[in-house]
Amino acid sequence: MPLAHRYALYLAPTGPWREHGSRWLGRCADTGEALSPLPGQAGYPREWTQAPRHYGLHATLKPPFRLCPGASPQEVDAAARRLAGNRAPFTLALECEPLRGFLAWRIAGADQPGQARIQALADAAVRDLDPLRAPPTPEDIARRQPQSLTPAQQAMLARWGYPYVFDTYTFHITLTGKLEGDALAQAQAGIATFADPLRGQAMDVPGISIYVQAAPGADFVAARHYHFDGTCSDAAGAAYLQGPAAA
Repeated sequence: MPLAHRYALYLAPTGPWREHGSRWLGRCADTGEALSPLPGQAGYPREWTQAPRHYGLHATLKPPFRLCPGASPQEVDAAARRLAGNRAPFTLALECEPLRGFLAWRIAGADQPGQARIQALADAAVRDLDPLRAPPTPEDIARRQPQSLTPAQQAMLARWGYPYVFDTYTFHITLTGKLEGDALAQAQAGIATFADPLRGQAMDVPGISIYVQAAPGADFVAARHYHFDGTCSDAAGAAYLQGPAAA
């Protein structure tokens, strides 16, 4: 069975949030296939969504990592099953907001219960899967531009291989790459129009997902979805986890 270049533990959006977000990005994370744009989206530069399209529609829990020597894909699978076990589904209220120069669906300020649930899930994901993570290379560290990070973010990068975890974590579903000035405002207005049918709807969170990057530079695809009720379902990258989906 093949070994993926990198693995990641993500939250896969669900329902109409998945449909609208995937079409906005132009790719289905479950299949890897290109998707037709939303009505009216053709007038927006495709470059706006190039970066998040590479990763597939998702919210990060445990950021992408290479397996350390001796670790196996079966251990990634087992860790995700344990993390999903004995948890109850919940919902999140979302709104489109800027974050570090890009646009993302973020938890609405009034949704404090959802914020607490997702923070606890992300903290556990980072901590529980970390024994399987290979240390970042100097090139990995340099790409994070540590000189531009806060001291707290630098500490997270040094300890966990990623600057935005635990106290520096912000839940987000990325919708654009970095934009400036008029482009940021235009993209936010466009997303608001396309997402109008979602207004007032909470997004269901029934589980967590492993995404994989088959080879350096390849697009990420979903491999397996782990539902909080103990069931699993496979997606395009399932071969990189090895073994059956059935719990």
